[in-house]
Amino acid sequence: MTDFPVTIFHNPACGTSRNVVAMVEAAGYRPEVVEYLKAGWTVDQLKALFAKAGLTPREAMREKGSPATELGLLDPGTPDTAILAAMVTHPVLVNRPIVRTPKGAALCRPSEKVFDLLEQAPDRFVKEDGQVV
Repeated sequence: MTDFPVTIFHNPACGTSRNVVAMVEAAGYRPEVVEYLKAGWTVDQLKALFAKAGLTPREAMREKGSPATELGLLDPGTPDTAILAAMVTHPVLVNRPIVRTPKGAALCRPSEKVFDLLEQAPDRFVKEDGQVV
């Protein structure tokens, strides 16, 4: 479906992210898949994406499996500008997957949240772990 663009900011090592890509494809879309660990981020790109998703940089930050603790980003007083700068330097700090469509953007955790951003969903989908949604 080229008239309904779907962009997935994806980490192929993440099962939730892989499920979202598969769910979007099962719904009949050909998403643009951005492997953000390779592509990286800009501050402006993150600001726009988070604004569309209604997320603050702190809400979009991945704590587990990232250098957030070592960088001191978990301190409640850490300003958004510092979090954004760290996300540009360390793309793994951005939680995934984030999906953007004409209906909006969202951090799709759990993966079923992606269906709210699509015009159509598959009748049935089986996740990697065997869960049927």
